[in-house]
Amino acid sequence: MPAMSEPFAPRFDPAGLVTAVVTDAATGALLMVAHMNAEAIAATRATGEAHFWSRSRQRLWRKGETSGHVLEVVEILVDCDQDALWIRARPRGPACHTGEASCFFRRLAPEGLIRIEP
Repeated sequence: MPAMSEPFAPRFDPAGLVTAVVTDAATGALLMVAHMNAEAIAATRATGEAHFWSRSRQRLWRKGETSGHVLEVVEILVDCDQDALWIRARPRGPACHTGEASCFFRRLAPEGLIRIEP
């Protein structure tokens, strides 16, 4: 059966954002979670590099714009409600601004946060 096409109509929250989960396309590793508005989605689709909306800086940003550690988008998957995106990407360098490969490098334990060794 041929694939059916339906319109892409993201359901943005009251702030105009959807959550974007980013994983490594090759390994499946969880890299980061960020937010996208319509402008970030459009820029990502146009360039093939992940763009997000910075809630703290209140501006659009391209992942890696200062570090050079861009996320090359392989595909964007959309959830059933169109209010969350899963970006499968090829990272060119660490995904976390701390220099870690992933933003998820700590585990919550009874005694607090424990670093996960790669």
